[in-house]
Amino acid sequence: MSPRWNPNPEVRMGRHVVCNLHAHLVFITKYRRGALTDAMLIRTEEVMREVCADFEAHLKQFDGGEDHVRLLVHYPPKVQLSKLVNSLKGVSSRRLRQEYDSHVRRHLWGGHFWSGSYFAGSCGGAPLTVVEEYVEKQQRLVS
Repeated sequence: MSPRWNPNPEVRMGRHVVCNLHAHLVFITKYRRGALTDAMLIRTEEVMREVCADFEAHLKQFDGGEDHVRLLVHYPPKVQLSKLVNSLKGVSSRRLRQEYDSHVRRHLWGGHFWSGSYFAGSCGGAPLTVVEEYVEKQQRLVS
């Protein structure tokens, strides 16, 4: 490597790939019930950081309210986002139910903590309009 080259810590490099993948994730509690307390949000963040580390991902931002959490995750290309989401929701649900059982049972029932749906949006990099313009302006080889 050139001594003048300063690697960007946001860009992941592998043997055959250079990538910068971020996902904005939002999970809501089942029935949109206000089951999360401040202590539960702190614990949820700790659990989700552990799960991300197991996937070699990095939880960059975490925030939430009484009925939802929002995450910004930086993840490698080998990770299927749906599998990461399933683990995040599954492990956090199990741990929160174990540690805050009486509180959770007052707000939620049926063995579910998170709603079955979630929001996932890709983010980072150039805006979509810039990428579309770039691709459109590339010259096609005519043979």
